[in-house]
Amino acid sequence: MKTALIIGGGFSGCAAAHQLELLGGWQVTLVEAGKALGAGVRTMKYGGHPHTFGPRHFLTPWEHVYEYLHSLVPLRRCADHEFLTYVEQDQNFYSYPIHRDDIPLMPDREQIERELEQVRGAEAAKNFEEFWIYSIGESLYKKFVDGYSKKMWMIESNREIDDFTWSPKGVTLKEGPRACWDTAISAYPEAANGYDDYFDIATKNAQVFLSTRISQYDIPGKTVVLNGERQSFDIIINTISPDILFDYCHGELPYVGRDFHRIVLPVEFALPPSVYFCYYAGPEKFTRIVEYKKFTHHKAPTTLISLEVPSKNNKLYPMPFEAEKAVAKKYFDEMPDGVFSIGRAGSYLYNVDIDDTIDHAMRVAEALRS
Repeated sequence: MKTALIIGGGFSGCAAAHQLELLGGWQVTLVEAGKALGAGVRTMKYGGHPHTFGPRHFLTPWEHVYEYLHSLVPLRRCADHEFLTYVEQDQNFYSYPIHRDDIPLMPDREQIERELEQVRGAEAAKNFEEFWIYSIGESLYKKFVDGYSKKMWMIESNREIDDFTWSPKGVTLKEGPRACWDTAISAYPEAANGYDDYFDIATKNAQVFLSTRISQYDIPGKTVVLNGERQSFDIIINTISPDILFDYCHGELPYVGRDFHRIVLPVEFALPPSVYFCYYAGPEKFTRIVEYKKFTHHKAPTTLISLEVPSKNNKLYPMPFEAEKAVAKKYFDEMPDGVFSIGRAGSYLYNVDIDDTIDHAMRVAEALRS
């Protein structure tokens, strides 16, 4: 039987363990530094309310990925949900993504329409600021994007961001349905404990070490020191930041994190029925508020919201800088055949979500199968 080491027990690591089990013929060792599997997707409780950090609802354009997870952890579709953005200069809430039907409600609507007539498209954009101004004009950029993105990434100028081939929610100016995710499957587990059953199912045949850190890595040799013992493996699947595996020899990769401030309110619901998130694009310290009951369907006379404040206290989001992606590539180039690096941290890509981690694990299994 061949041996596999999985580094990290978040969603990526658990998905990889399950794919190896489905493949058959693998003895899997999974090492997780935390006290439980699932990382930020594991369900916690506050004020009796179940929640995850984020929260981590399931989004995917891929039916087969949805069906895979749904078969193990039954999912409830929630395709109707909307996001709002509060714009302080207008003292008003508008849809997010920016919706064309909201423009007539804006005090500077005539200026915005003139700018939209003159936009030239983002093909010539060299940075994130230009991408948005060339797409929607300066007025909408200032309302919705400028302050929010600088706050989110903890930077002085959006011109610093030069990896902008993605756009939030897939569009710059939305028309048609108000539902934010009308072109993708949006869902959340039906169970009160969220995704937790999946982590147990996915790793039931793996040897799992919790509250454990690997003390030494020899990635080219597919060898590590685990609990004081040197062990070699046929393959390694990494889901943590790749710089850790090589003792930061090419430099430390930067991330931005979040501090989550949980607040219980003495009302059954705080936000309108179809609204799950409120984003804040102005000088507020927090980027958004989420109401967890909209996803969990938890029944209670109170409700739980959280404020998300950008922070350096943890590492959640890889920075969208081409120079840092180039550093990450140096680490990937150090990895031999049989070493895979997947997930958001493992691939050092911001726009990786639960469905992508499952897809990454499926692709690893396919590569091993062939």
